[in-house]
Amino acid sequence: MAETDQDLAAYFASWSEIAGSLTWDTPWKELFREQPPLHDWFVDGRLNLSVNCIDRHLPTHGDRAAILWEGEPGDRRVLTYRELQMQVVRLAAALRSLGVGQGDRVALHLGWLPEAVVAMMACARIGAEYTVIPVALPTEALTARVGDFRPKVLFTQDGGWRHGAILPLKSRIDEALEASSGVLHTIVVRRTGVQVDWYEGDRWYDDLLTAADPRDGEPVAVPASHPLACAHLANRRGRPVAIRLGTANLAVVALANHLHVLGDGDVFWGAADISWLGAQAHGVVGPLLGGASTVMYEGTLDIPAPARTWQIIERYGVTAMLTSPSIVRALRGWSLTETGKTGSLRRLTTIGDRLDADLRAWLRDVLGDDVRLSDAWGQLELGGIVAADEPSPRMPDPKFSIVDEQGVEVPNGSSGEWVMLRPWPGLLRAVEAPDGTNPTSYHWERNPAVYATGDVARRTEAGGVEFLGRLDEVISVSGQLVSLNEVRDVLRDQPFVTEAEAFETLDVRVGRVVGAAVVLAEEAAPTEATLRDLQDAARELLGGLSRPQRLLVLDRIGTDIDSVTRRRALGVLAHGHDHRILTWEQVVDAARSLPGA
Repeated sequence: MAETDQDLAAYFASWSEIAGSLTWDTPWKELFREQPPLHDWFVDGRLNLSVNCIDRHLPTHGDRAAILWEGEPGDRRVLTYRELQMQVVRLAAALRSLGVGQGDRVALHLGWLPEAVVAMMACARIGAEYTVIPVALPTEALTARVGDFRPKVLFTQDGGWRHGAILPLKSRIDEALEASSGVLHTIVVRRTGVQVDWYEGDRWYDDLLTAADPRDGEPVAVPASHPLACAHLANRRGRPVAIRLGTANLAVVALANHLHVLGDGDVFWGAADISWLGAQAHGVVGPLLGGASTVMYEGTLDIPAPARTWQIIERYGVTAMLTSPSIVRALRGWSLTETGKTGSLRRLTTIGDRLDADLRAWLRDVLGDDVRLSDAWGQLELGGIVAADEPSPRMPDPKFSIVDEQGVEVPNGSSGEWVMLRPWPGLLRAVEAPDGTNPTSYHWERNPAVYATGDVARRTEAGGVEFLGRLDEVISVSGQLVSLNEVRDVLRDQPFVTEAEAFETLDVRVGRVVGAAVVLAEEAAPTEATLRDLQDAARELLGGLSRPQRLLVLDRIGTDIDSVTRRRALGVLAHGHDHRILTWEQVVDAARSLPGA
């Protein structure tokens, strides 16, 4: 057998070992079956995620804390694995009593509450598919999300704490449901005690659990690729595009990452928005599969004071933490210094944005040399994290390369597309788009032998990888995907704009944000009111995260620079400024000064 074949066999053997540590109702007959482009994993195997996350731990550590929860006002709850199992069983029975079964859909309009985890696990227990809808979405976006997902049952809260204020979550959902059909029941979690309107089909969460017969909460074994979770990508013309993740696919990758990349010790904290798939996979599923305690914090980390982050780490003895560079930038902006009380922390991993060198240096100064610090890379389409800059020898390596448009590997110092050479078990199982197309097909249509990520990268002379942007003009802002094409098209549609381009840039306070360059019609002046109207147009049609935070007014947008370089140059020119008036020649000069240009 050739050496490359031996390496590939070892790669599959590693996945077999990780998957074999789970409890399977029916063992798989084939670990991997080539079936381009998605391929089949764990063929004919059947299992239940809630059993693997909860039930299988009861004999050995049923009294261990599964969830260590803290609300923004300071209230706290602890759920042991045994208590979590009892609630999941009852909610599974309650969902069945409402007519939810295998293959049905349930939407979770919930923040970081223990009930959100119970709902995820209850859905998995009965073979239902769930999606987590961001609580901050405006009504129009909520309506579109619910209409596209078509849930039979929807969970929400009376209200939710956010930055010291109560968000009226149920009233927002009520407005969204006026324009949607198909939701038979809305299950409401009492969180803040605010008054809510009540409609036919509304149910209190606590009442459902009390009335449920736990004998009806038995788990169902589902096929390995059975849809577990649905995650939404960046919008296409204002409408969500969704991907569906398989049960075993997500579980095996989440467990591997927890064991070999993210976890260290018994207490894990995923400090990110629960609506982000990475938080679900690595802040809920991974730690529970690993039998760890997972910390969940409801609100924003500067309430009531910026030291809340360190207080949570100290209070619960957090040993490993996952967060985003955007959140780390916020911590740095609050001028936090090490308090001497983070001694339990052993590992911190960032994901979602680039961890810049200066931000890494700040973390190192704050955390000290005893905390392992790494930056991870992944995609929603791949079920979360795939690789980290401090790789573990026990984590299966899918092998990456940087290639040009012809698929030829480029030398160090040159930029190209970041591609994955080996099949990945966490890959999505299906795509749903408004017009029936597959917006993710670019991953494999250009070179069927590899997975093209759409990320532009450059390998440094030292062997490290620097990510430069996206080919498909989709970026992550505060953990949510934003399509730059969408922003650009909205701006082009404005009557006083003749040309536009959208790009990503950095805000020292919040991290990655959207920027835009526009060419105005002759009769339009670049006044504050005009620029504000452009920002508001993008926000109203696409949502708040799509609002361009930085606007550049240009005399023209030329074609003498390729799109990736053009966006990089515009991002550099916008950094550190609110709005600027520039010439195209200044953009060209900035492009010539880019590293690697």
